[in-house]
Parts: sequence; C-alpha cells; structure tokens
Amino acid sequence: MQRIVQYTIDSRDIVRRIVAMIIMINSSIAIAAEPDHLRARDLGIPFDGTPGQWNAITDVEGVLVGHATVCKHDGRNAARTGVTAVLPNRGIEDVYAAVFRHNGNGEMTGTHVIENTGYLASPVLLTNTISVGTVHEAAVKWSLKTKHVQTVNIPVVAETWDGDLNDIYGFHVKQSHVFAALNGASSGCFSEGNVGGGTGMIAHGFKGGIGTSSRRLPKRAGGFVVGVLVQANHGDRKDFRVAGIPVGRKIKGLKHQTKSRDKEEGSIIVVVATDAPLLPHQLKSVAKRPAMGLARNGSFTATSSGDLFIAFSTVGADASQEPLENRALDKVFRATVQATEEAIINAMIAAETMTGISGNKVYALPHEQLQDILRRHRRLSERDSKD
Repeated sequence: MQRIVQYTIDSRDIVRRIVAMIIMINSSIAIAAEPDHLRARDLGIPFDGTPGQWNAITDVEGVLVGHATVCKHDGRNAARTGVTAVLPNRGIEDVYAAVFRHNGNGEMTGTHVIENTGYLASPVLLTNTISVGTVHEAAVKWSLKTKHVQTVNIPVVAETWDGDLNDIYGFHVKQSHVFAALNGASSGCFSEGNVGGGTGMIAHGFKGGIGTSSRRLPKRAGGFVVGVLVQANHGDRKDFRVAGIPVGRKIKGLKHQTKSRDKEEGSIIVVVATDAPLLPHQLKSVAKRPAMGLARNGSFTATSSGDLFIAFSTVGADASQEPLENRALDKVFRATVQATEEAIINAMIAAETMTGISGNKVYALPHEQLQDILRRHRRLSERDSKD
C-alpha cells in the first residue's frame, strides 16, 4: 500500500522545514540530559526485557515528547493539570497507526480517521477530560503555523479525569500551554510523574501521572525498538502489584484524602511507538497488547474506566522497507506488554505527594516500604537499588 501526497513549495512549506530543523537541533541538545528523578529500576524493581538507551518512548528514532505543566493556586481554584505531546517522526511526517478501545468510558479524538486510513497525521496530545476541546483547537492552530496544511486536520487528543486534585471546570489549560508542549518537545529523557497531562492523575490509590519505558528487540529479531508512554489515572490500591507481589495490600497508611477513588475507576491512555516496519493491521494487534501490561500491575479495567491505546510505526509508511512478517510480531507484542508494565510503575515512582482542590491530598508511592516488601519476597535487585 502506497500513499501519494502532493506538496506545494511555498512559504508554509519553508516555515515547516525551518521548524523541523529547530526541532532536530533541540533534540540533539536534549540527548545530553540525564533523568532528574528516580525510576523503578533505580529502586531495584526487576523487569523482563532489555530497555533502550533512555528506557523511554524517545528511544524510537524521531519520537519527541514535550510537557506543559499547570500547577498554581490552592483551595477551590487549585490548578493541577497540563498537556503532554508525543510527536512521531518529529511531527513532520505521517505514519502508519492503529487504535484500540479496551474500555470506552473516555475520549480520544481522531480515531475514526486512523481506523479508516491507517495513518496518523498529527501529534498525540494528552490532557484532562474537560480540556479536550481547547487542546484540539490549539493543535489545529499549531499545525497551521508549523507544517503543511492538510485537507482534513483532525488531531489526536486523549484525556483522563483529574478532577480529584484539579479545579477541572476552571479551564486552566490554554492554547499557550499546548504550543509550549509541542514546541518544547525533544528526544532523550524527559520528566515523569506530576508533569504535563499527568499532573493531577491518580494510579492505584497513589499519585500517578506520566510514565515511559522501552524495549529493544534482539539483533536476530531485527533490533527494533518498542517504546511506551502512559498517562496513568487508573487502578485500585488493593489490586496493585509490582513484580508479581500484591504490594498495595501490604503498604501501610498513606490513604488518599479525596471523596472518590476508593475503587477501581479512572482511566489510562497508552501510546506505543516502534521503528519496526509494521502495517496498520499489524499495529492494530500491537495496540491491543498494553491491556496485558495493565493486568500485570493488577488492573482489571472497571466499567467506569476509559482505557484507550494508540500504536504507530515511524517507518511503516516508508515504501523502501518490507513490512515485518506476521510470525515475527510475537517479540513486538512481548516488548509492548513489558514496556507498558514498567511505564506505569515509572509514573508512580516519579510522582510526588500532591495537595489539590479543596485540600484533597494524594500520597506518593512510598519507596522504602515498597523496597522492603519486595526484599522480603526476594524480588528486589539489590545490585540496581539506589537506597
């Protein structure tokens, strides 16, 4: 399958090329950075599979991530929200993609176009439930300013509810925040936890948010990379598992102080990227696999949950590469499950205790308690632990 797109070299195209060059320069600068927060492996938590250089979705060549975090005010007007942007192929090329609705009590715009065409022609933006409209409009305006204008411009904007910590009806996410997330997107490592769209999110009864991880396939399997980014706002504490251990039931104290979230509810958005040459129907199969990563951590996906997944290949639309054979997909599936499991834990490890609207307080996952529990069950890798 080949797609032919005609471009007119005009002022808009020149602007697009200049922006692409700026993004590439910023990307090279970002590579020199180091993570500014602890991650699951730093605590000695064991995971299957081999991560990429950054253990992040940005290990997939050309994928950029940016955040805009809105954290201001206290009391009834507390803003604890933001926007996270994922740009495939530096945001300047369409890619093959597919989506999967594991449970549909949520929103992800642009999915019908992806289902119909097999292409993702926009960044993927994550925010809170009420800000979808604002982010959608801003994404269109950003596209008009920075890249070729398409006949139909339908951005992908996904959401989870942060109303337990954020004054969600205060409409605190503005166009400027969307532009900041998109224009500031870079490669390399990036912040996790209470940042961007994940700022006010809760996962398994503890503070959640943005998390990421990646897996590199063996050379004999092509050496491809699979990267995952999650906006984790789901799960029940009593079901929460790490490395197979039901840690949620064993952690003492630290009960969140909100009027809801005493049961499995909330949502999670999962973005899967890979440089494996996959066609849309193959990516559809990949897009189903994050559900198994959620299950490893104890989620069963409740009726009220919006668990929406999108997967794309950064090289799938390159006609010069032969698509991966279906029989080779198993390693991609395994990598997706593994990276999803770790990305969720990374989000919770990086997240910090937060007090939000009306004094609602959600505690961070306690690192020392978690390590002690895993150590007692002989599931802690002391070699990797940074106590």
